[in-house]
Amino acid sequence: MTESAPAWIVLAHLLRPQGRKGEVLAELFTDFPERFEEQTRVFLAPTGFKGEEAKARLAEVVSFWLPVGKNDGRIVLHFAGVDTISDAESIAGQDVIVPREERLPLDDESVYISELIGCTVYDGTMSIGVVEDVQFATTADGARRLTDAAPLLAVASRDGDEVLIPFAKAFLVKVDTEGKRIEMTLPDGLVDVNRSAIGKT
Repeated sequence: MTESAPAWIVLAHLLRPQGRKGEVLAELFTDFPERFEEQTRVFLAPTGFKGEEAKARLAEVVSFWLPVGKNDGRIVLHFAGVDTISDAESIAGQDVIVPREERLPLDDESVYISELIGCTVYDGTMSIGVVEDVQFATTADGARRLTDAAPLLAVASRDGDEVLIPFAKAFLVKVDTEGKRIEMTLPDGLVDVNRSAIGKT
């Protein structure tokens, strides 16, 4: 009997070099950037990676900082052995991940974004579809995430359409990541309006 691959938690997505000494600008997918001080051991892998640890790239965070201005809400990471711009370019596009058992504990009202993927969204008793992606609102130029805007769940409906649903506390009833279920009470017409809007793009 083979050992199953570990479940992964995505902490960040590496975007591009930021500086001349190997630093990398990244989208931050955790509310706890300070975790990189306490737990410096991470892995790098392509988005959607589900393989074993041996197939991911082991990395060590040697320093990090939170930029301000147009990159507010993101993080700059510096990994051991990544010392040049070309080194940083070679890992751009990768996710920063850790095994699920190494995640920091959350309070009762928080969830890891990566755990929402694959959950079925219900509006009352009606199944809307399955979460395929989580999107974040940004400024018009796309350079900075709007931290005060609710993330959008990109849900694949049973009809094959994509529906964007705000992951807002006002709509949430219950989130069961173990059971892969998100229960919501959505405003009348929200699902149809968002489906129609996507269909016109």
